Amino acid sequence: MSTVVKEGDTVRIHYVGKLEDGTVFDSSEGGASLELKLGQGEFIKGLEEGLIGMKAGEKKTIHMTCDKAYGPHNKERVFEYDRSKLAEGVEPQVGQKMQMYRADGQPIPVTITGMSETSLTLDCNHELAGKDLIFDVELEEIL
Repeated sequence: MSTVVKEGDTVRIHYVGKLEDGTVFDSSEGGASLELKLGQGEFIKGLEEGLIGMKAGEKKTIHMTCDKAYGPHNKERVFEYDRSKLAEGVEPQVGQKMQMYRADGQPIPVTITGMSETSLTLDCNHELAGKDLIFDVELEEIL
């Protein structure tokens, strides 16, 4: 077993994910630790890279730019949607999260970012796209 984290290792961490203004967007505090295998592309690239070289029990703050997190905010993923296509009885509100489906049936989470009499402005970027992130992590163990 390795004494420091390297790519391909499976690790268990506790973490607090924050925005640059200190707003917490996710945390494992008070819950189970997160288990992840590095190098599989399943987790944020900046988080995986920041864990490399850590030892069990070590704490670290990892800063990452949006390109190592959820990517830049892509204007092409914001579009107008005809309000007449909404299901009857749906009362949309700005900030509301909805689920749409691609032609192949894959779900796409969207957020209503604007409204007019005839349409909704929908954004299907990840809600953290375009944001630099900070993770306070504690490496619980290398499995």
